[in-house]
Amino acid sequence: MSESENKDLLEALNSVKTVEVGDVVKGEILAFDDQKQVIVGIEGTGVEGVVPARELTSGVDEGAYKVGDELDLVVISKIGSDKEGGSFLLSQRRLAARKVWDDIEKKFEAGETIKAPVTQVVKGGLVVDAGVRGFIPASMVSDHFVEDLNQYKGQELELKIVELEPSENRLILSHKEIVQQEREANKKAVLDKLVVGDVVEGKVARLTNFGAFIDLGGVDGLVHVSEISFERVGKPSDVLKVGQDVKVKVLAVDPEKDRISLSIKQTLPQPWDNITEKVAEGDVLEGTVKRLTSFGAFVEVFPGVEGLIHISQISHKHIATPNEVLASGEKVKVKVLNVNAEEHRLALSIKALQEKPAAEKKQEAPVEEEKVEIPEEDTGFTMADLVGDELKDQD
Repeated sequence: MSESENKDLLEALNSVKTVEVGDVVKGEILAFDDQKQVIVGIEGTGVEGVVPARELTSGVDEGAYKVGDELDLVVISKIGSDKEGGSFLLSQRRLAARKVWDDIEKKFEAGETIKAPVTQVVKGGLVVDAGVRGFIPASMVSDHFVEDLNQYKGQELELKIVELEPSENRLILSHKEIVQQEREANKKAVLDKLVVGDVVEGKVARLTNFGAFIDLGGVDGLVHVSEISFERVGKPSDVLKVGQDVKVKVLAVDPEKDRISLSIKQTLPQPWDNITEKVAEGDVLEGTVKRLTSFGAFVEVFPGVEGLIHISQISHKHIATPNEVLASGEKVKVKVLNVNAEEHRLALSIKALQEKPAAEKKQEAPVEEEKVEIPEEDTGFTMADLVGDELKDQD
């Protein structure tokens, strides 16, 4: 053998690479065996390797592979001994997973999020496909308790990487932080554009004994029970349902405390609107006694519309206080004595619907007006309204 031939042989021998478990190699597809395993020649080694069907990223029957293709593979283990001309067990799937883990680890270190579809709902949380199997504990799915996790199946979620351990195939993810960030962003956007006096649409989110919380699209506002309706509401749940769409008027906005005060009733027609079309002097109505005072009784004759029955208009008999003959919540029939639409006042009478006693019919002398000292701002009625017209019932 010449010197040049020896040199060529040494160079050829030196160029042959050794193969170790964990190495990343290139393999050229040589054939497919009966078990649909791929036989490859490992580049630069002169040895062959086997890729089991389960270690491929695609199925052989799908036509994804053909003889002559080159695959990037990772060495899993050695098969047989050197004397037996041993080969190697290789994997395409595990190399792809390794690359995914590397990418996820880089994003974790950079504080970035990932997106992955939910593939399975299991006890305690959700399984996602992030290129590798990831798990979202139930407590990290949202910022509130979710009773039915099945609603997330098939959804692609943005996720924060909480914990990863590639050697154990452990990847813990959280959607809760993303939900919280989105909620804060939405809240700020809503608060920035809300103006007192605006009428906006929302959805009933929660009901309590004192009111209803309305979701305005990222932030909740409160409708106090007194602002739900012009009619008296005992419990918000009597007239509203969770999920119901409602229109609300913005009463107040406090960005520092994240508080928004709303009203439903102020989006509705006002009770006193067109009152003269509903009632006129001389009409007889049925109403409900709402409040009793020392000078008379306030009776609701339409939702949100109250009139005053002065004590002198309650009975032909002398009474010291209205509660001698009336009770709060009692239904009564009343006659309308006067309608003042501009000042939202109705003067009412029960006595005008009752027959006068015989003795009173004989005595036609004028009755002296009572003097009642009640501040006008406390009642909304003038002194003349409170005293009443004693002579009306003699017509």
